[in-house]
Amino acid sequence: MATATKLLLTDLMSGVNHVPSNYVRPISDRPNLSDVQISDASSIPLIDLKDLHGHNHSNIIKQIGLACQTDGFFQVKNHGVPEEMIKDMLSIAREFFKMPESERLKMYSDDPSKTTRLSTSFNVRTEKLSNWRDFLRLHCYPLEDYVQEWPNNPPSFREQVGEYCTSVRGLVLRLLGAISESLGLEKNYIVEALGKQGQHMALNYYPPCPEPELTYGLPGHTDCNLITILLQDDVPGLQVLRNGKWVAVNPIPNTFIVNIGDMMQVISNDKYKSVLHRAVVNCNSERISIPTFYCPSPDAVIGPAKDLISHDQPAMYRNFTYAEYFEKFWNRGLATECCLDLFKPN
Repeated sequence: MATATKLLLTDLMSGVNHVPSNYVRPISDRPNLSDVQISDASSIPLIDLKDLHGHNHSNIIKQIGLACQTDGFFQVKNHGVPEEMIKDMLSIAREFFKMPESERLKMYSDDPSKTTRLSTSFNVRTEKLSNWRDFLRLHCYPLEDYVQEWPNNPPSFREQVGEYCTSVRGLVLRLLGAISESLGLEKNYIVEALGKQGQHMALNYYPPCPEPELTYGLPGHTDCNLITILLQDDVPGLQVLRNGKWVAVNPIPNTFIVNIGDMMQVISNDKYKSVLHRAVVNCNSERISIPTFYCPSPDAVIGPAKDLISHDQPAMYRNFTYAEYFEKFWNRGLATECCLDLFKPN
């Protein structure tokens, strides 16, 4: 098979020692890896959720509110997702991407409307530059609506991934209650604003890259959804923009990274910010990251919470459906300028 016909980066790059031209970023838009700050304990808040429903409740709500307001990102421990489940999830993702090309390609599609699909880069139909990743995208709520579409190889994939999705959804709902409270809203406000709710996940695979300074796993972007729960393996790659500088968020075992998406910025009427982040690659190690995206149902009408609109803080966005937002976000690709600007009031 000629190299040019390979659909996935993993297969294209087998034995290749340079970055193909369609992955090479212009000089002004390269990672500049030597200028990245390494995170330490104080870089990205680490919040212990152990007492979220205990005597320390109000203090944890405050910590979450402060992190949403100042960082847009935080890490959580004692989150209730079992350690063994996390290990199994990373293991089954790695196993999937190690399967023979013919087996993986059974799941391939470049149609973004498909609810289960394997693809590469971001949106191969519209983008001019490619990103250094392959991904398996799954819709996973309600689970019974989608699980039969998922890969049945590796054999335990559906069972293990389904259990993980359900457990992470429980964490999301606890966090959404806490974030609602931190905004001074009723605990169920955000969940009820989402309509039927949606949950998707991506299994991202970033192969080793011979020239990591020329390309991205994913360039700087905000997430279009409500909230993202990220599981990453032990290979660094996530970077967050803070005070104009890129900061590497190095993995801590058995924690999740939580980040605020564009819909949360809208509901909070700009009190909480959706922050630019990116994935970089390296020449030595493959990397796996598994974000869970929690979002409104497509027909849900999203707008600033009425209790957060005042004379001093008027509504920063008009009301719109999530379907309208998602379509614009997807078609623009991972443009750095925020898609939210298109939804300001006239």
